Amino acid sequence: MKPRDDWKAAALQAAGVPADYDEPVDVVPYRFDGPTLSEPDRRDVLKVLGAGLMIAVAADAAAGRATGEEPPRRGRGGPGGRGAASVAARVHLGEDGTGTVLTGKVECGQGARAELAQAAAEELRVPFDAVRLVMGDTDSVPDDGGTYGSLTTPMTVPAVRLGCASARALLVAAAARRWGVDASEVVVAEGKASAGSKPGESLAYAEMARDPDAARAMSATLPERVELASADAWKTMGTSIPKPTGRSIVTGTHEYPSDVVRPGMLYGRVLRAPSYGATLKSVDLAPARSMPGVVVARDGPFVGVAAPTSAKAAEALAAIAKTAEWDVPPPKTSSAALFDHLRANAQGGLPDRPPHEEGAKALRASYEVSYIQHCPMETRVAVAEWEGDRLTVWVGTQVPFNVRGETARAFGLAEDRVRVVVPDFGGGFGGKHSGEYAVEAARLAKEAGKPTRVAWTRAEEFAWAQFRPAGAIEMEASLDADGAIATWRHINVNSGPGSVRTPYRVGKSDCRFLPSDAPLRHGSYRALASTANTFAREAFMDELAALAGADPLAFRLGLIAEPRLRDALAEAASRFGWEGRSKAREPGKGVGLACGLDKGGFVACCVAVTVDEAEGRVKVDHVCEVFECGKVINPDNLRAQVEGAVVMGLGPALFEAVEFADGMVTNGSFRDYRVPRFADLPAIEVHPLDRPDLPSAGAGETPIIAVAPAIANAVAAATGRRCRSMPLRLEPRA
Repeated sequence: MKPRDDWKAAALQAAGVPADYDEPVDVVPYRFDGPTLSEPDRRDVLKVLGAGLMIAVAADAAAGRATGEEPPRRGRGGPGGRGAASVAARVHLGEDGTGTVLTGKVECGQGARAELAQAAAEELRVPFDAVRLVMGDTDSVPDDGGTYGSLTTPMTVPAVRLGCASARALLVAAAARRWGVDASEVVVAEGKASAGSKPGESLAYAEMARDPDAARAMSATLPERVELASADAWKTMGTSIPKPTGRSIVTGTHEYPSDVVRPGMLYGRVLRAPSYGATLKSVDLAPARSMPGVVVARDGPFVGVAAPTSAKAAEALAAIAKTAEWDVPPPKTSSAALFDHLRANAQGGLPDRPPHEEGAKALRASYEVSYIQHCPMETRVAVAEWEGDRLTVWVGTQVPFNVRGETARAFGLAEDRVRVVVPDFGGGFGGKHSGEYAVEAARLAKEAGKPTRVAWTRAEEFAWAQFRPAGAIEMEASLDADGAIATWRHINVNSGPGSVRTPYRVGKSDCRFLPSDAPLRHGSYRALASTANTFAREAFMDELAALAGADPLAFRLGLIAEPRLRDALAEAASRFGWEGRSKAREPGKGVGLACGLDKGGFVACCVAVTVDEAEGRVKVDHVCEVFECGKVINPDNLRAQVEGAVVMGLGPALFEAVEFADGMVTNGSFRDYRVPRFADLPAIEVHPLDRPDLPSAGAGETPIIAVAPAIANAVAAATGRRCRSMPLRLEPRA
């Protein structure tokens, strides 16, 4: 990680994100020979956008003079990005009156397209429908960092607002000069500037874009003062504007990466190893090369085929796969022995148990979290096309600029010779952080001399995409005579440091993450390790409450240090009717709760379950979740995000676990790997807490973290038995 500027650290801190935050990713290090070229060309950007005025808001220069309800963010729009600069501008005002906002963020179902367009419309003072958004096209947009970490809302929304507010300020300044009035007299509405002392006069963005003198003046100078709209004055932000692509999605006309077709395009497949870590010794390519229309490529360990149809490509791949010989290393472990393996290989070893005060009540418990897959609706897909020494790749990825760099390095190209275009795609959840499928498509396209599409099969997705890390978590605590937590230990082995620190008031504490020898390729997943650590902590808190003889809700409320978390928990308990429902006693039924905070969001979840102990089966009947993330930008989209997180959270809590043996996944299909289905869905209540007095935080991740522990606590209330694993494993009881 490179050091970040002070502004970046402050912005991340305000968003509840550590300054050294980054997303784990395991990149496949493809390297192919190729020339190194350079020379970026600004004209490429204008070819995409058309004639008009480019407002190149280098936020480093503008933000220091900005004022408004939120602190300005300068430079990069997200970790790892470079933000709007002289070439990668933020706003383009077209001569036809269109306003185009440019962002390196992408849309993978989370609602960023609507939210960013709302931000632009708010500050430009134009109708929402007047804003065009270009996302994830590396030839046209600034590098806003990856779309991950719930950072679009706290980082990129302010950057877009700043750029658009700067464009509005330039329109105001141009109008004031033209009419000889003070800028304070000029107002902007519906895309036009007007002044009370100049009735009948107006100046639109389109006119300003067509005026060469105004364009030169505006591009040469940034306004001295930029004011952002305060939350109480919002007209577009804060409203439930539908997803701009919603109609095309439900009518089947939206073009996903899977739908991209180029003239003369071939379909590619890549030879995969039979197990993790296996290396290719030999392979006979002749059977595939003898097939009409089939192109075969071998470059070091890379072997792939391309053909006029996907069926022919699969046939060609099968023909050479039969001839492949591999060096297969012994497997590190299996899913059956996974957690013992992780604990035995914890970096530095597990620490000694902490000392407790004599006579103190103490508790110790171990929790386990399985590997799971992201299971996006759309698997990894890329279409690559070469034009001479320049490469274009259409790809579904959360990190377009990283994929550009990864692809450029693979072929020895300068990054400006690679263009990555990201259509709105079918789900990422943290899983599409690497670009090997783009590199594979590019290598086959280079061999074939034609555009080539590589789409991973569902089996490839299960086996070769990265997994959410498994974890073994050790919890230990003691209570003093007053029932307060005197000592606290939380050790996470392998899955990560997210939310490893407790939000409760404790005495001596030891909260740590210990890497281990991971047997599978793992990386980011929605909320990363915050789900695992919140699961262990919140299940353990219920056990501590029982040790203290206290109600789980009252026990937590008495120890929570953060008032926003306390408010969320109290609201959830009230909405759910915790006081009455927790005292009810009905065989096979129970209620549970959990809470947590991550990335500037605060969540509390209450659930009701029915347990069939004879079958060892858990049915979640009701989920009530409260989520607070500052000022709400789009209420309906926020509600959809929380509902989606609840549904997604049911899978790892109840069913999902990757099974593997002999170096390969053994349940790599939706037949064998259980995800939530319609029949599994409970009644879901979502209650956002709107805080106009606070900056907006993201909502894509945090709402998932409290689901599993709330279910585990409800199961314990129903059965008297503690389940300390994800997914919950409740042995049938006779």
